[in-house]
Amino acid sequence: MSNELNARTDPDKSAVYQIRIKGHLGSGWADWFWGVTISLEDNGDTLLTGPIVDQAALYGLLKRVRDLGTPLISVMRLEPSEAEAPDVKA
Repeated sequence: MSNELNARTDPDKSAVYQIRIKGHLGSGWADWFWGVTISLEDNGDTLLTGPIVDQAALYGLLKRVRDLGTPLISVMRLEPSEAEAPDVKA
């Protein structure tokens, strides 16, 4: 077994996720969502974008979306090239 870290276990290589929810959230929710970027879309959706260290953290973030009672539209893992330059509207 190797001692080398890979993208799945190296915390410096967290996956970046984009979570789309129905309705607009204010930027004040960023701390409650552990500092992810909140972007408001023209169509009324909100994008939560940021690095997620592991599946447990992802499920924790999704639980917070559920607790808001806001409809979840999609969850997408961004490829590294997308994560470096996301198309974000504020």
